Amino acid sequence: MDLVQTKPHEADTEENGGVLIRRLGLADYESTYTAMRRFTEQRSPSSADELWLLQHPPVYTLGQAGKIEHLLRPNDIPVVHVDRGGQITYHGPGQIIAYVLLDLRARDLGVRSTVALLEQAAIDFLGELGVKARRKSGAPGVYVDDAKIAALGFRVRNGCCYHGIALNVDLDLRPFDHINPCGYAGMPVTRLADLNVALDCAAAGEKMATHIVARLAAHPRTLAF
Repeated sequence: MDLVQTKPHEADTEENGGVLIRRLGLADYESTYTAMRRFTEQRSPSSADELWLLQHPPVYTLGQAGKIEHLLRPNDIPVVHVDRGGQITYHGPGQIIAYVLLDLRARDLGVRSTVALLEQAAIDFLGELGVKARRKSGAPGVYVDDAKIAALGFRVRNGCCYHGIALNVDLDLRPFDHINPCGYAGMPVTRLADLNVALDCAAAGEKMATHIVARLAAHPRTLAF
């Protein structure tokens, strides 16, 4: 994998369909998390929505109501408590993440409709690759058979959201063995590399971004921009 060390807002950017796309390479989790929160706190009604594509060094993240007992076997991977919903998950190189920083009010979107939008964007992208994916009732995310391939989490503040969707491309899955993924004991996880899809994270990110932007186009901003 060709990974580039960057800091948020220092990578190449491109505006696509009214969404500013930032490609951040391999970015430290905590500094990215801080940047997402700062962006959301400081944005105005005229601020462009943004989509950040990146990977993280190995890290477990635990949602605001998450239970630490879902970390079954602590190890050398750090655990970061964050303000998204949901339980514990793992991020690492080989997993492409799309953080979506959207003004939900301006797009007339709610939390559930935003989750459904991102799930469908991932399902459409995987279908383009010949992978049949689906939702699972009561367990947000995207699944191939019963194995989770993409996880979602959000925080909404003042009508705007941050965090997003993480898709497993070719990451090491062994750290998932140390947790109950998203709080579900024994939940299997999978990755594109195990589904006979040869695609690197950068290419996967670009394709997924295309589908996310296309879905957002159906919800154009209606406030001053």
